[in-house]
Amino acid sequence: TMYKSTRRGQPAHFCFFINNGNFSSLLIFGCRFDPIDALAEQEEFLPHKPGAKKETHFTDFEGKTSFGMSIFNLSNAIMGSGILGLAYAMSNTGILLFIILLVCIALLSAYSIHLLLKSAGVVGIRAYEQLGNRAFGRPGKMLAAVIITVHNIGAMSSYLFIVKSELPLVIQAFFGKQENTGEWFLNGNYLIIIVSVLIIFPLALMKHLGYLGYTSGFSLSCMVFFLISVIYKKFNILCPLGDDHHHHNSTANIATITVLLTFAVFWLQTAYTIPILAFAFVCHPEVLPIYTELRNATKKRMQNVANISILAMFVMYLLTALFGYLTFYGAVESELLHTYIRVDPLDVLILCVRLAVLVAVTLTVPVVLFPIRKALLQILFADKPFHWVRHIGIAFGLLFVVNLLVILVPSIRDIFGIIGATSAPSLIFILPAIFYIRIVPEDQEPLRSRSKIQAICFAALGFIFMVMSLSFIIIDWVTGESRSVGGH
Repeated sequence: TMYKSTRRGQPAHFCFFINNGNFSSLLIFGCRFDPIDALAEQEEFLPHKPGAKKETHFTDFEGKTSFGMSIFNLSNAIMGSGILGLAYAMSNTGILLFIILLVCIALLSAYSIHLLLKSAGVVGIRAYEQLGNRAFGRPGKMLAAVIITVHNIGAMSSYLFIVKSELPLVIQAFFGKQENTGEWFLNGNYLIIIVSVLIIFPLALMKHLGYLGYTSGFSLSCMVFFLISVIYKKFNILCPLGDDHHHHNSTANIATITVLLTFAVFWLQTAYTIPILAFAFVCHPEVLPIYTELRNATKKRMQNVANISILAMFVMYLLTALFGYLTFYGAVESELLHTYIRVDPLDVLILCVRLAVLVAVTLTVPVVLFPIRKALLQILFADKPFHWVRHIGIAFGLLFVVNLLVILVPSIRDIFGIIGATSAPSLIFILPAIFYIRIVPEDQEPLRSRSKIQAICFAALGFIFMVMSLSFIIIDWVTGESRSVGGH
């Protein structure tokens, strides 16, 4: 039994009387009482009676994933195929502007996770779709589920697109061939189907996301090897693509005829830059599932997981972009690995790097698939218990759709640009902010409080970012000027 007594201006005192049939004890302690934090950290002080069945809540069970494994999973969710486009982004913006944008988006991502975790803690819910339901009813639930599904399908598509484009080249180099001779094992469309069936699908059948911590750690190790190789190649390759760099400079000289034309070219060239950066830091659909499975889960503990993951990926992104750009300058392509291939298709180190990246992005796909499956389960089978047939069927259907999408979409930049410009602002800026505004009670934080004003500005920033990014990409497509730069 629990009793609470308070006095105005004094800390709250809690009194527990515990009786398990054998002995009784009285526990009294005092603490400072914060209404929001008290709601956010709803912990059970009393043990359950022996043999009694614990009351279960939606997505609420005892987390068993360690702090380190949670960092691996979230870092793996953050660091996807977007890392291959960052050197191209730096070539469009310059080093200084790129660093400023990268720092800003990393800080904004951490702040949005703070809003998301606080909203989840206030209502005791650790599911994105249910937060939408709590904030706006069924329309909010549907909106969150659709955005998560669209974004993560785009992410899975970009990962498998890398498998489609890189795996044939790796096999081709392994056999010492200078060009694709048309065998079936050099056909990217066949290879992504094989990889999906033999590797991704079995991992996607795991019941809990925490089980993928080991594969996420191995995936991150592969990307660290990729980063080390990029740094090494900066000092190993000397001006390998002089013709393309000369062409880039000629284009830049023409663009400086008038100040107006200079600004126009600059904004057109950076049309993909901000979406690529935003796409590179989106991990929000995975935050709440990882939070659910975190051992000894608290808001502070999960925020530390997010902060460490974002910081680690920030360092890796910055170094990869910087050394990739300084190696090729304006000749860098939208997918960095293809630029190295143009230098020497049979380079042994680059062959190993390509293989490592393929392993990394392949092992990331099951992590990204989990939130989509959860979103679909919440829409279609909200009140149904876990069933293996649904679990397996949704995984199979998602992989089928993604494979179809990868076979039909011609350019990886299209995936980065469109998905980054639409779903990324929604997941990073808009949804966490409006959920926070709606869910946190006004008697705890009024609408005119500093925290909610910041959240309103945060949502408005996301909407502006979405409109501007889409506008730049549409202009880029209409003019066709940048389609040949970095395209495949």
